[in-house]
Amino acid sequence: MELSEILDLRPEPAAGLLLALTRRCPLACAHCSTDSSMDSPDHPDRPRRSQLLRFVRSFTPKQRPDVVLLTGGEPLLLPDLAHALTRAAQGAGSQVALLSGLFFARDGGRIPPPILRTITALDHFSASLDAPHEREVPRAAVFRVLARVLDAGVPVSLHLTGTGPDDPYLADATAAVLHEFGERVPMLVNEVRAVGRSTTGRTATGPGGPCAMAAWPTVAPDGTVLACCSQRTVDRRPVPPHLRLGHIAEDDWPTVRRRTLDSPRLRLIRVLGPDHLRARTGGGPAEGGYCAGCRALPAQPGPDDDAAAGAAGRLLDQLSAARLRAQGPIALLRRHGCAPYAHLAQPGAPA
Repeated sequence: MELSEILDLRPEPAAGLLLALTRRCPLACAHCSTDSSMDSPDHPDRPRRSQLLRFVRSFTPKQRPDVVLLTGGEPLLLPDLAHALTRAAQGAGSQVALLSGLFFARDGGRIPPPILRTITALDHFSASLDAPHEREVPRAAVFRVLARVLDAGVPVSLHLTGTGPDDPYLADATAAVLHEFGERVPMLVNEVRAVGRSTTGRTATGPGGPCAMAAWPTVAPDGTVLACCSQRTVDRRPVPPHLRLGHIAEDDWPTVRRRTLDSPRLRLIRVLGPDHLRARTGGGPAEGGYCAGCRALPAQPGPDDDAAAGAAGRLLDQLSAARLRAQGPIALLRRHGCAPYAHLAQPGAPA
């Protein structure tokens, strides 16, 4: 499964699942959005691991996400769990991708056998690369790992992060990847957000309009299932009621999928966006921007929620997803990533 195929599914409600296995990570990247460390909470004990496996084993061939993305923290701190989840999801027909910081490659790019076993079971493997990360894991080591994984027949991609379109690091790093791998390693290029350990001081904002990020459920490291992958939302407790889909200790995938698809408020966020909903309820722009405005939406249903509850709302949701998918993954990244580099996610796409 290639990066562009994953991104193509991103606007489709319940087509994917983001699954954070742990908040812990051995690296100390200065811009880390999750503020992960080896002392971070939410590292799964035996009961939580059983809950994760039970949740993924609730997938069926007719009731399963098309793609599962294993994240963290650092998911490869738990290679056996990641492998078991991968095989369980694939058994129901899902494809599985994993995003790693490659902590294990700091000493020359060697891949320990338990980690290699997990990586080679995946349908897609993604690695992080950015200036703070390179102070932890050298670029040459990252390239060695990617070459080894490509040789094993697993599609790969890089997630690069910079300070913005004019960041010289992004120009240098993307050129180095193209020189080393050509078009064999697609790149998803994003910008540092003002969350976690980041100290940019910028206010986190979204793109305005409909929100495709409310399409895929996200399992937080504590087992809470949310309708949003924004780190501020994933970290917030209590979760805003309209963004909480359940908990893996209590709910299975068919239940989470049904809530994702049938929630009138989530349909409206996906079709119209939170700014529109705030305006309809008499609220002005929210302090903190687009995503903060979504989190601050009233808990009580309004007339728009009632209108979106029936067949017409379901049809609008489907048409909105189809329209976003027709625009393609590059258009999605121009809205949500670092726009000048969006074409690098799909080899052969025009700049």
